[in-house]
Amino acid sequence: MFTVKYHGDALPTYHKVDVGEHPQWAIPEEVPVAFVFNRRNYAVMMATPDDLVDFALGFSLSEQVVKSIADIVSLDIYQTQQGVDFRFKIIGSSVEKLELTQRRRNMVGSASCGLCGLENAETLFVKLPKTTKVKRKLDMSALSKALVAFPQHQPLNEHTHSVHAAAWVSLFGEIAFAREDVGRHNALDKLLGAMARAEVDVKQGFVLMSSRCSYEIVEKAAHAGVQAILSISGPTAFALRKAREGNIAIYARSGKETAYLIE
Repeated sequence: MFTVKYHGDALPTYHKVDVGEHPQWAIPEEVPVAFVFNRRNYAVMMATPDDLVDFALGFSLSEQVVKSIADIVSLDIYQTQQGVDFRFKIIGSSVEKLELTQRRRNMVGSASCGLCGLENAETLFVKLPKTTKVKRKLDMSALSKALVAFPQHQPLNEHTHSVHAAAWVSLFGEIAFAREDVGRHNALDKLLGAMARAEVDVKQGFVLMSSRCSYEIVEKAAHAGVQAILSISGPTAFALRKAREGNIAIYARSGKETAYLIE
């Protein structure tokens, strides 16, 4: 595991504000988070300042800047009132890939957009790797169990009612990890980072999202080797086409406790 050093005080994840005659309302924080690899600026994302190590690692992996935790030497996390800076030191092979990547971002990515700043739109149409030879079939009872338990794993959303969550669920429907963020793709990056640190076997479960299943969710899942996704809302057409490329099973909630497979 790489070394991590924190600089500055932790930032709040939400604030309370007055709303007319109603009791105080909690609103989630959203700050710029800069990713810097070996002193080279890579991206700035808008995100909730929580689970920072997981976010730093998950984003680096899903962006394919690094192949594994072993490629990261150290991470310094700077927290100020202006936001968060992730300053990585990575090994040589990853540096070379960073120089050649066609997916370098040159602008701020909003919390709702995981694709902002791509240099070439053609990168969206690069075929995703197959996660499995035979598409994963999930047990409906496991899907129902996860859907029922999901709200209990979203403490920030309980306060704000304004953030997304991503969870890792066993094949038996038990939620092992959950992460939250104002951006659905950020929540997934945080989850993937937590899973990487815990050395989770991605063949033994599925991802549960509180949002629709969008393209960037499928892409990040594919590069992590995830074989199935359950989302609260259905997928976009493009996301479904990309999921077929990666042989990723896409399930969508059809009721409070039920879901169906989208072929």
